[in-house]
Amino acid sequence: MGGTEHLTVQREGATLVLTLNRPEAKNALSLPMLVGLYDGWVEADADDAIRSIILTGAGGAFCAGMDLKALAGKGMEGQQYRDRLKADPDLHWKAMLRHHRPRKPVIAAVEGYCVAGGTEILQGTDIRVAGESATFGLFEVKRGLFPIGGSTVRLQRQIPRTHALEMLLTGRPYSAREAADIGLIGHVVPDGTALEKALAIAGQINDCGPLAVEAVKASVYEAAEMSEADGLAAELKRGWPIFDTADAKEGSRAFAERRPPVFRRE
Repeated sequence: MGGTEHLTVQREGATLVLTLNRPEAKNALSLPMLVGLYDGWVEADADDAIRSIILTGAGGAFCAGMDLKALAGKGMEGQQYRDRLKADPDLHWKAMLRHHRPRKPVIAAVEGYCVAGGTEILQGTDIRVAGESATFGLFEVKRGLFPIGGSTVRLQRQIPRTHALEMLLTGRPYSAREAADIGLIGHVVPDGTALEKALAIAGQINDCGPLAVEAVKASVYEAAEMSEADGLAAELKRGWPIFDTADAKEGSRAFAERRPPVFRRE
């Protein structure tokens, strides 16, 4: 498993847990963190034994956005990381899930601050859990900046446009309850238990057929860019082959035999 000084990687059964690990800066984004994140997404997709991914933060915070010192050209420590970014100038956007989508489901487990770049990364995740004291928001306009991590495109597709525009144009903070009310997150849990809840959801996903899970995720995002008619046609094209897999036959057989299925990605 990979990781960097600002990003830790841990296996919990069939789940890969990526932890933003710069608590002294409320996990503000750094180049080592972004390189570690990108490598984590790649590792998860390359390993068929991994069925889900959790993204969380250390020290009671998720991510406070970009380190403004780093944005000004300071604090980008480590020549090896600069070399990685030079070799792939898009690496930081892929790390932030701006235009990179892992094929495995990604669950966000949020505690504390999830603002600016943190809320932008959040939009690239699939399922979202937050502690009740978590804080969300896109603060860029308050600093004269632009949320260039994809929020002006994606946020209005994930929550009602009026709420998206209010979040984008006011730069104000949102509580976890308010974020849930507008549909930005799915679960609000007691503080300190977001990772526990995320692991429970991941366990439910891991018990399902991995080929089916990945095909369903891909179909949902593919159809979101299509008309209903085109989406339904694409769904059949992607979904019918799943019925011919050994995993599908195993699922039906296990149901009939009243036992847990053993899926083999076949």
